[in-house]
Amino acid sequence: MPRRTRSSSGPRRAAVRRVTALALALLLGAGLTAGCATDPPGPSRTTGEGSGGVDPAGRPVTLTVGVFGAFGLKEAGLYDTYMRLHPDVAVRQTSIERNENYYPQLITHLVTGSGLADVQAVEVGNIAEVVGTQGPRLVDLGAVPGVDRAAFLPWKWAQGTGRDGRTVALGTDVGPQAVCYRKDLFARAGLPTGRAEVGRLWAGDWRRFLAAGRRFAAKAPAGTAFTDSASGVLSAVVSSNPRRFYDERGALVIGSDPGVREAWDLAAAFARQGLTARLQQFTPGWDQGFANGAFATVVCPAWMLGYIEDKAGPAGRGRWDVAAAPRPGNRGGSFLVVPKAGPHRAEAAELAAWLTAPAQQARVFARRGSFPSASAAHALPSVAGARHPYFGDTPVGAIFGAAARGVPSAPIGPKEGLVAQLLTDGGMLLVDQTGRDPDEAWADALRSIDNALDR
Repeated sequence: MPRRTRSSSGPRRAAVRRVTALALALLLGAGLTAGCATDPPGPSRTTGEGSGGVDPAGRPVTLTVGVFGAFGLKEAGLYDTYMRLHPDVAVRQTSIERNENYYPQLITHLVTGSGLADVQAVEVGNIAEVVGTQGPRLVDLGAVPGVDRAAFLPWKWAQGTGRDGRTVALGTDVGPQAVCYRKDLFARAGLPTGRAEVGRLWAGDWRRFLAAGRRFAAKAPAGTAFTDSASGVLSAVVSSNPRRFYDERGALVIGSDPGVREAWDLAAAFARQGLTARLQQFTPGWDQGFANGAFATVVCPAWMLGYIEDKAGPAGRGRWDVAAAPRPGNRGGSFLVVPKAGPHRAEAAELAAWLTAPAQQARVFARRGSFPSASAAHALPSVAGARHPYFGDTPVGAIFGAAARGVPSAPIGPKEGLVAQLLTDGGMLLVDQTGRDPDEAWADALRSIDNALDR
């Protein structure tokens, strides 16, 4: 989340408040998972009555889908299409704006077996905890007729599959990343502007991205930084590693595995060499940075393109372009699960399977920009041939498709989102905005993580 430059004490207090709030929300979810080995009672497939009675339109079955934010399924018209195809089913959506509010409620409802939607969304940062601790309470969607494991990216399918081999979560989308850059600012700094040439500047190594930043800084337009934030760089590098915060056994290895520390040191180098705009992503200062040309690059998952277009506005049209990232990585993406406690398990599982099928994922991508987690969708013309007019008619389907196929199958741990938040907003943010010593900030971040996880 972007950050506005402030005095050294301001960002520190703001970061602590943000991290503390998120930590409490996520840890609340964790505390509610203890002692939950047995399934709550749940009725089998029924077709004679809906959740809460007959739908006002006279449909005998009502299925609810619980999501966070503007998830995209409703916005892309998928529910309306499904109801046309299934005249006996009504689909209703409930939404909570922010995942940090949605997720603890989801865990509470799973534990108690009440208050659940028939289909529930789960964000990737929470998926390991849901699969690992709530799997017995969820329907095996891998066994639903028509669900094809081979149609999904292997690493995405693995994230929704438990140690018992049951696939209880089907991926809706992924966040393969590229580098969005300002062609006009690159030209003024004497760098190439064509997306293929730009990609070659840093191909294969994030250290080459740092070197490109130094070249940019040597002739940068006044008031313009090479990239938005050190935290953004940290997240991007970590997401492209074959191991992030956890190992294959689910053990936290952030303090012992060299990969995260190398990513930390590289991100800190961007901050200490003055190559960042010192912003925090997804805050008003960051939003304004897109509009006023405060930075020339941002590592952008596919879902961020619409955000950039919105914040940069008409003046940015044709100035922004997209090049391949130094290494493929993934940031973001979600899943659908079906609780066993629901009154219409079979119908809900059928709906979840349909919503995540390649054709529907391609439709959401075309309308909302969420990149399909179903690799079978990548070959469809609406994905493979997709171009983005705002970004200079960039072939986004080809660029993000190649990135998605190259994402390493890194283990996802139960507190992935919390660890990432503490490391970026609770650590690297201070290095970037206040000049905190990177070694001291690293040690503090590890202590914060240990304390939050009660280690």
